[in-house]
Amino acid sequence: MNKFFSSLTMVSSVQWVFFIFANTVVIPISIANAFQLPADIMAMMIRASLIFTGIACVLQGWKGHRFPIMEGHSGLLWGVILNLGLSASALGMSLETIGGGIATGVLLACVVTILLAVFGGLSILQSIFNPMVMSVYLFLLTFQLIFIFFEGMLKITENGSIDAKVSLYSLCLALLVAVLKVKGNQVISNFSILIGLLGGWAGYVLLFGNESGGMAQSAPFTLFPLGQPNLEMGIVVVTFVAVLLNLSNTFASITSAEKLLQRKANKKDFRSSMLITSFFSIIGTGFGLVPYTPFTSSIGFLQSTRIYDRKPFFIGGALLTIIGLIPVLGAFLSMMPVTVGNAVLFIAYMQLFGTAFSSLNGREFNSNTIFRLAAPVLMGISIMNISPAVFSELPILLQPFVSNGLIMGVIISIILEKIVNWSAYEELPVKRGKAS
Repeated sequence: MNKFFSSLTMVSSVQWVFFIFANTVVIPISIANAFQLPADIMAMMIRASLIFTGIACVLQGWKGHRFPIMEGHSGLLWGVILNLGLSASALGMSLETIGGGIATGVLLACVVTILLAVFGGLSILQSIFNPMVMSVYLFLLTFQLIFIFFEGMLKITENGSIDAKVSLYSLCLALLVAVLKVKGNQVISNFSILIGLLGGWAGYVLLFGNESGGMAQSAPFTLFPLGQPNLEMGIVVVTFVAVLLNLSNTFASITSAEKLLQRKANKKDFRSSMLITSFFSIIGTGFGLVPYTPFTSSIGFLQSTRIYDRKPFFIGGALLTIIGLIPVLGAFLSMMPVTVGNAVLFIAYMQLFGTAFSSLNGREFNSNTIFRLAAPVLMGISIMNISPAVFSELPILLQPFVSNGLIMGVIISIILEKIVNWSAYEELPVKRGKAS
């Protein structure tokens, strides 16, 4: 017991708590704002998110894929749900109708995923999400997260300009975390994320004061706060397809963890992971939460900390659930400045680029086969940098897909892998004869 609760394990556990919390809390807040929910319902969603995210992490590490990979709200589906919520007026629907359609789409997709997992559909999914598609996904996820966290660390004022002092502080904090990671001794390097979050928070309060008022009084737990499930088929289909595409996250996360932790996952691990993800997505949807997925970005965190033991991960997940059960603790952590969390995560997720690069396994490309990687990645990045308003003339239910660079990049990659025989374009090695 003493060994399990060693000081190193407990500090590592606290680092996991802050990492999971920083990746979680902003998502229910943004969804509640997009669907114009009152503050007490938002607070309820935050508490539900912390409680179920903590439990999901523990179960995934214990009985699911069995890696220390955070189980959290899908970034891909977060974008789709936000897009649908913000498009309510253009769709001519109420927010409750859209929210109910989203709930139906998620529930149906989770049922299909469970059936695929139980009745041997894993091989079908693996043939769709092959190693090249996974590499494309990892590259695009890296760019998407870096864009999000870079923008988040720069504080924008109400008139649209940058708050120079806070933004400069965030940049200096990011640089400090990078230096601690690279130049610090093993202990400092391993805990550079925690040092950055706690030290950055303290420094922010000293320099700029505490601008957050904490978390509002939580309402009682309420089912389907976004809207009761319905059969608004356009919304249902969009959400259904997005949830199935989100399965690419599961395969990318587990495959990347296999390489980092040097342990091969078997079919049971994949199947158990999909079942747990679907189970918590169903529960989370009942409380207005974005569906769950294993966080591929956890690989960047693991590479930064170099602490691969599952015990801190289990304890961190359990502590997060306790925080959700005790409102005052969640209120306290919610006071962490958003710019501080984004600055530290910006450095942590830089490691994910290395994961994407190594996923290619040293594959070499020629002037023809480079399109296999370059076309979906560069198209996806290009779409990420285009305002969604550009696509406003397209059918409204196509816009969540076409305006999402991550989704479009993965779709393009899947199509290219299915219609092109890339091996026919690979150059044969030139045989060199002996010099005469």
